[in-house]
Parts: sequence; C-alpha cells; structure tokens
Amino acid sequence: MFQIVFTDNSSAEMALLPKPLQIEILSEFQVLTPDFVSEHPDRFGTLHKGERVIYRYRMNDYRIYFEKQDKGLLIRRVLHKNTMKDFLYRSQLSEDEELQNNPSFWEFIDSPEPHPPLEDQ
Repeated sequence: MFQIVFTDNSSAEMALLPKPLQIEILSEFQVLTPDFVSEHPDRFGTLHKGERVIYRYRMNDYRIYFEKQDKGLLIRRVLHKNTMKDFLYRSQLSEDEELQNNPSFWEFIDSPEPHPPLEDQ
C-alpha cells in the first residue's frame, strides 16, 4: 500500500495555510506516486547528501520537499517559494546542486520548527 506521510513540520506548515489552499496542495499529492516520480524525473528537483535524496516538487507558489520510502513518500516541508528565496538569498545560493552541498539546507529541512508562509513580495 502506498502512503504519503507528513512530518510534524510539514503538517504544521500545512495547518498554517488557508483551508482552500490546503485542499489544492493536497490534491497535488495524488500525482506523487512511486511510478510518477520514477517516470517523470524532469518534474522534480533533486538534492543529494550521501545516500539521502530529497525531491522538490513545485506546485504554484509552493515547494514540496519529500523523500521516497519503501511504502510511500515522507513529506518533509511545504514551503512558500519566498521562504526558499529568502533562504537562498541569505545563503547566496541559486541552484539545487549548490543547495545540496550546503549543510544549512539540511538543517533547515530537518529543523523541528515549522516555517510560516510568507506573503508574496
């Protein structure tokens, strides 16, 4: 059975969003199946740290960061694009390749604090 599991962080980030937006984002998870991920790699950014792979899926103004697991997907973060723009600006990074080599990104992905959505700038 294929499952989509939210971490405490991603669940808290979703809870901060308006209900209609939550529903819109959740509807995107219907396409995130193991077959879809492997058959459409061009739809995902990938970040590598040793054996670990984080996928980035863009959904309008949001970025969904997740890991593939044996029985499904583990959703790590659901972030507004400005959250990552701010992180990249402060880190002086612009590409997934550079981002994956920055230890601060992995701390950000795994940090216990959810990040509230930012207003469009």
